[in-house]
Amino acid sequence: MLKLTPAERSALRSEAHALNPVVIIGDAGLTPAVLKEIDTSLDAHGLIKVRVFGDDREARIEIYETICEKLDAAPIQHIGKLLVLYRPQKETQKERSEKRGKGLREVTIVKASASGTKRPSVTKVLLKGNERVTAGGSIKRAKKRVGTSKKSTASKA
Repeated sequence: MLKLTPAERSALRSEAHALNPVVIIGDAGLTPAVLKEIDTSLDAHGLIKVRVFGDDREARIEIYETICEKLDAAPIQHIGKLLVLYRPQKETQKERSEKRGKGLREVTIVKASASGTKRPSVTKVLLKGNERVTAGGSIKRAKKRVGTSKKSTASKA
């Protein structure tokens, strides 16, 4: 179980005030599926609220302690049927997927002189993902999508 100082716990308590419960524990109690969901929520958010349905206070305390022990989380607060848990998030580097659009890219534009006797002009330009270079060497943005006629008539009315 993770140990925190009272000052850290107080700061996390105030942070958790605005949160909504992410996981709800029902009549079946603390099942492996619920534990897995709490684990993934802690990985994603770090600080979460869990709502426990059931009137038995001792059972809620037992659930709270079990979650903290099995998932190596710190107990922050237990008020009524709400449990607040904290576990520091693991820092992971996200690899950029190839499916995403292109970002900024540098392009060299070579334009011939107007008379044809002078040197061509060479310029380096940063293009955004939706821009392209035409055959004449100018930069154009991608065309906007054409909407349906229904949308254009609805906006005029």
